[in-house]
Amino acid sequence: MATADWANKITEITLFVEDLHRSKAFYQETFKLAIIYEDESCAVFDYGNTNINLLNQSNARKLIEPAQVGRGGDGTRFQFTIQVPDVNRVCDELEVRGVKLLNGPITRPWGRRTACFADPDGHVWEIAQVL
Repeated sequence: MATADWANKITEITLFVEDLHRSKAFYQETFKLAIIYEDESCAVFDYGNTNINLLNQSNARKLIEPAQVGRGGDGTRFQFTIQVPDVNRVCDELEVRGVKLLNGPITRPWGRRTACFADPDGHVWEIAQVL
């Protein structure tokens, strides 16, 4: 089955955050990303081919209604994965930046070495190395 011509690239991911200032600082310090746009309710970072938009949770409802905005603390339902050449090196860099790992580095039976961490709002990021 062919991919629809509009479904070939994710250009932006919007994360609903409780404290924009705190989350903005985390993404700047952890990923060293450049801000390409910001106002009082959001900060948009350039992450290569995808922008990461941090949006104040209080503004999320009007964006997605009639869907409901989930409450923080209800548990994680997804993770983002970043493929890297050396998981151990990246974990060392994250530690220097003050990021606490949730797990890892772990060598997985499916041929990857992984580690996970979460941003201040619980969005989980996985660092993965193909073995």
